Amino acid sequence: MGTDMTSSDIVFGTLYSGSKGNCTLVRMSGTTILVDAGRSARYLCARLAACGITPDEIDAVFITHSHTDHTSALATLTKKYGTRVHAAGSVAREIAHLCAAGTLVEHSLRLCEVVGDITVSSFATSHDTYASVGYRFECGGKVLGVATDLGVVTDEVRRGLCGCRAAVIEANHDEAMLMSGPYPPDLKRRIMSARGHLSNEDCACLADYLANEGASTLLLAHVSEVNNSPELALAASAGALLASHSDVRLYVAHPDEPVLLQVN
Repeated sequence: MGTDMTSSDIVFGTLYSGSKGNCTLVRMSGTTILVDAGRSARYLCARLAACGITPDEIDAVFITHSHTDHTSALATLTKKYGTRVHAAGSVAREIAHLCAAGTLVEHSLRLCEVVGDITVSSFATSHDTYASVGYRFECGGKVLGVATDLGVVTDEVRRGLCGCRAAVIEANHDEAMLMSGPYPPDLKRRIMSARGHLSNEDCACLADYLANEGASTLLLAHVSEVNNSPELALAASAGALLASHSDVRLYVAHPDEPVLLQVN
């Protein structure tokens, strides 16, 4: 694992990622967006500070789905800083009680919204919650993508991430570790289902597809601390890329600290 120094115009990566909470940072041409806001606002703001960003610089938070590991900082962010929160229909209704009056923007499932200099579009993902989405960010000819918490990679996910120079994608579990691990059978079935989480092997297939479509940097995220390891996640995707895309840079998100990428 490691953190690249970022160029002055693009800062992209995870502030933290995993079962304890998730937050991804997207800064392009001076516009600052977060994808999800899990854990506490205090924790989130401390990680922002480590990246040289203050909470009042956040132009918007885009929510992927309503689970608490993606939304638990919203109440303080919206009430203390007036942060704007964007979410798809049923997700917006589920998180409305967390957001201060006037801060929540409700969208259709497949949105296209301009925030500052960034064009944000969403695409549907398959997860065990309503209106789960991933996001695509475009600015000045550069395209970034975020897609975690998906049990299967659909054609819509591929289209949403196609052409991204850098992307945050899910490598949640190693199947052998999951099956032999401590989780109860029902939870194992949920994680492995088409509405659960992506395995290392499925992530590797997605990584190969994205490399074929021009990706130069990939950040493997939402890595389970119980059913996976950074080494296994990296090895699976690196193996898939070895034959023809060994120049693609691979990183693994940290559960507690920022991992930022250099985007060329």
